[in-house]
Amino acid sequence: MPHKRHCPLCANPIDPEFRPFCSRGCRDRDLLSWFGEQYRTPGRPTDEEADSLPASGNDD
Repeated sequence: MPHKRHCPLCANPIDPEFRPFCSRGCRDRDLLSWFGEQYRTPGRPTDEEADSLPASGNDD
């Protein structure tokens, strides 16, 4: 018996056309979350972030 999958946003059954989502609306909402920087992946600090960090080492 196949495992029923559900939309990661609203938990409705997925639609194969919009997999892994249930509809175009959920698919678009997920994309907007990426565009709005609500999802983040870890990475190295950028130059801007590195400038705001305290310097390591001795200042003697």
